[in-house]
Order: sequence, then C-alpha cells, then structure tokens
Amino acid sequence: MNRYFSYLNTAKRILETYEGDEPFANFLRKYFSENRKAGSKDRKFISHLCYCYFRTGKLMAGRSVDDKLMDALFICSEQPNEVLAAIAPDLNQRAAVSIEQKLNILGLQHELSNLFPCQDRLSESIDRRSFLLSHFQQPEVFLRLRPSYEMIVQEKLTKAGIDFKVMSSRVLAISPTSSIEKVVDLDREAVVQDLSSQGVGEYFMQVMEDTNTIASAWDACAASGGKSIMFKDLMPKISLTVSDVRESILINLRKRFDRAGIRADRVLLADLRSKQKLQSTKFPGKKFDLVIADVPCSGSGTWGRTPEQLSFFSCEKITEYAVLQRDILQNLVPYVQKGGFLLYITCSVYQDENEQQVTFLQNTGLQLITKKLIAGYQKKADSMFVAVLSRKQVD
Repeated sequence: MNRYFSYLNTAKRILETYEGDEPFANFLRKYFSENRKAGSKDRKFISHLCYCYFRTGKLMAGRSVDDKLMDALFICSEQPNEVLAAIAPDLNQRAAVSIEQKLNILGLQHELSNLFPCQDRLSESIDRRSFLLSHFQQPEVFLRLRPSYEMIVQEKLTKAGIDFKVMSSRVLAISPTSSIEKVVDLDREAVVQDLSSQGVGEYFMQVMEDTNTIASAWDACAASGGKSIMFKDLMPKISLTVSDVRESILINLRKRFDRAGIRADRVLLADLRSKQKLQSTKFPGKKFDLVIADVPCSGSGTWGRTPEQLSFFSCEKITEYAVLQRDILQNLVPYVQKGGFLLYITCSVYQDENEQQVTFLQNTGLQLITKKLIAGYQKKADSMFVAVLSRKQVD
C-alpha cells in the first residue's frame, strides 16, 4: 500500500515542479536521471499517472492534485489496475466501462468543454465530442512498411513476439510500449510515421491524376525527413530538394536518408521566413513541380501524444503560428512551377492554421484543388490538415 501512495506523491511532486516550458517527456527524463531511487516499473507507473493527469486538461479545475490524479487514472484506465485497486477499489471495479460512463460516475459529463483549449477556433469538420473523448486514450504507434519489406517486417515482429495490428498492406499499428529498435531496421525496412501523416501521401496520390508530371519536389520544412522518405517511396523518380532552418535537424535528416537508402539532390539550410535570406540559398530562381509546405504549427492535432499542452497552451499562440505560416507561404508560392502544385500540411485542428491559410494561398493566385482534415482521433492517431493547390499553366 505504501508503494502506491509513494507513486502518487512522486507524481504530485513532478506535476507541481513542471512549468510547461519544455516537452514533458524531456522533463521526466531529467527528473528520473536526477532521482534514481525508482525502479523501471515504478518509473513507468509514475509517468503513466502524470500523463493521465494531463489528459484531463482543465476538466477538473479546482480539485486538489491528489483527487485529480486518482480520477484521471480511473478515466484513462481501460482495465482494472493495482494502484486503483489499492487506493480506490470502488473505481477499480468499474475501470472497464466506457469513458462516457466514467464521466457520468464522476459527475463530469457536462464539463467536457473545459478539456481542450480554444474550442471556438476548431475546424468545422471536426466531430467535437469524439475528438475530445479521444484525448483520454494514448495514441498508437504506426509503422509504414517500405516497398519490398512488407512481409519481412511482419515476420520479424511475429518472431520477436511483438503484437501488431494490420491497418493495410503497408501500415501496422503497435503498442506505444513496444520496443522495436532491435527487431526492425528502422528507416530502411519501416518508418515510424503516424497514420494520418501517411494518409497525407495517400490522399495526394489519389487526388493527382498523373504523378508522372512531377519531376521535381521541394520539401521546404523537411524536419527529420519522414515525409521526404514517404514521397520518394511514392514517386521514386522525383528530383528531391529538402531544406530546414535548423542545421542540427538536417544532420539527423542526412543520417536517416543514408539508412533509408535514398538520396536528395540538395539538402539546404534555409530560413523561409525571410525573402532575402531565402534568395541567398543555392537555388534562387529555380521552380518546382511540387512544393511541400509542412509548416510549423500549434501541433494541436497531436496533443494526444503531448497532453501537457491541454493545460499549458495559450490561445495567443494560434495567431503567432498563423502569422509565421503566412510569412513562410508567401515566400514559397513563387517557387511553384506553372502547372505545378503546392501541398499544404499542418498537424493542427484550428481554422486559423488550416482553412484560413488556404484562403490566403488562393489570394496569391493559386487554385484550390482539394482540402481535407484527416480525423485521426477515430483511429488512435493524430489529426492533420492537408490542401492541394495548383498554379495555372498560363497566368
């Protein structure tokens, strides 16, 4: 019994110390590194308690941390567990009921609107209740199986005793607690990539009548290169340029490309916020058949993975991101070839960062082909927004 109260006290101490100024996962690693008394199992459950707490956002504002921790654990538990059994046996007996029933048991059924910040700015296509309820569950990890490795990866996972769910011929879902690094040759055989992120590529290929017209592509905000690898798999013959504003990220990208066995024609350090700085890079004047703009955003469609944002995100940041996105977009539009395409992507669920930016792009002269919010919350995945726009052959 003392051990379980120790879990609660440690989680409470962590939560009272964390100020939201860095990703909670990083904060936890530092905390456990400096406080080594807890064993592996202890750290796992303490971490789980903290994440359950954050998954309830501001749902139970005004309650003590102790009370909120136990109620949050009850809401987020799909099955009975030892901590609930020791401290709140009455709740533990009902741990397997639906989340809706749990909210009713705790008298929270009318407070769900407090869970997610800035709800008045959500994209209209979102099923709000389903979206909100999804945050009480940890999203799954998804593997995109690379061409010719589909059966090899499944055989390796089966041999290692790692459970997986087949989502499609090239997509597997695995538990977030699964350790696959020593089983699967990541990036060469499979890429860890969210289901909705993979859906962006599938959606683009469905929309395009003939991708053979796309000879060159620029992944302008490439980050670690996951989407670049995906588009190279989808269109192997494209000449690929990638860029990012962070040199450290590009170093990691080059390593991933080496592991994946693909080559970019150019890997460039580029500040897309400034026209002058962008023009000083190595490709002034060059235009592309496809510009991929996976722009910085609030990340609000991924907060199932970083639920601390439910408590610490400020609505003012939406406007800040929207301004940054427009600065980037207005500098990218001139690089879209006549007859070419701009693929706009965010992992946001806010209109300011999604539909309103499409309107902005249309005002630059691009034509909207299609747009969609990929609702990952129905599949334990992230939610993303994607829009395909084109430049007319003749202005």
